[in-house]
Amino acid sequence: MPELPEVEVVRAGLEPAVTGASVASVAIFDERSLRRHDGPAEDFVDRLTGRTMLAPQRRGKFMWIPLSEIQEIPRPIVRTPSEIQEISAESWEPGAANAGIQRAPHGGLSALPEFPKEALVTHLGMSGQVLLRDVATDDARTRIRIDLQHPEHGPLRLNFVDQRIFGSMAIDQLVSSRDAADLVPSKVAHIARDPLDERFDDALFLAQLARKNTTIKRAVLDQTLISGVGNIYADESLWAARIHYDQPTATLGRARATRLLAEVRLVLRKALAEGGTSFDAQYLNVNGQSGYFAQSLNAYGQQGKPCPRCGRPIVRESFMNRGSHFCPRCQKVR
Repeated sequence: MPELPEVEVVRAGLEPAVTGASVASVAIFDERSLRRHDGPAEDFVDRLTGRTMLAPQRRGKFMWIPLSEIQEIPRPIVRTPSEIQEISAESWEPGAANAGIQRAPHGGLSALPEFPKEALVTHLGMSGQVLLRDVATDDARTRIRIDLQHPEHGPLRLNFVDQRIFGSMAIDQLVSSRDAADLVPSKVAHIARDPLDERFDDALFLAQLARKNTTIKRAVLDQTLISGVGNIYADESLWAARIHYDQPTATLGRARATRLLAEVRLVLRKALAEGGTSFDAQYLNVNGQSGYFAQSLNAYGQQGKPCPRCGRPIVRESFMNRGSHFCPRCQKVR
């Protein structure tokens, strides 16, 4: 399942292409991809068509695009497929997803509403992809197609592709976050900030972790405590911090918890720099390209291979209908 780095790569790729674009048309090919939308497919289409997209945002594994009120669709500009890829590859600032929704990276957007009321929320699920295409390109297993008109880049197409149909799109109301610092979709309001968020509160996280009566990996996977971390990056962070996945939080101690949080950030930033983790064609960026962090994994999926630190074979044990990967020598319950 895509985790923070994979979703952030998608968000960053979309930002220069969709910010300021108007929705020209919407086509629904499989209504199962609207399972999180409160209303029928016709309602989704009607509420999205004609809206202008603002800069994409992200919290944990959820991504959303705030929507302005209906704007006049600009005169068409023709773009080639290679130009589409160049648009999505424009430079972006790490952490921009959390820098607020009033940004205007493209000329003429400052007049858009300062506080949008709704957003297009995307959850990638197990195999969801948001692919940026020219308007003549269709992808296999496209569940939702959104054609856009951008004032600078011309016509573009977003194909929501999902093989297993666990992902979804929905239009949702924007509400105040738990700390009232910004606006988030109502379906995301319960999600905690992620550790790469500039407003993430280390002291609060450590205090809440110390009060939990659970084991450390379960805590790290708790999206109401810390968001964006899934099975892959939990295993990698625990390996880096030399902590066993079944270590009780009550006996972890503040020093080891602080080190773990630092390792979580390092692992996420490294994965983000390498475009995320791709084991197959189910995770791709907006241009259909794979990330290569899978080549840097030390624990996850490495069972039977020597630990890069001590040489003892990595072990996989069943955990919450998945698996935990760890070194039995370096990572012991203490």
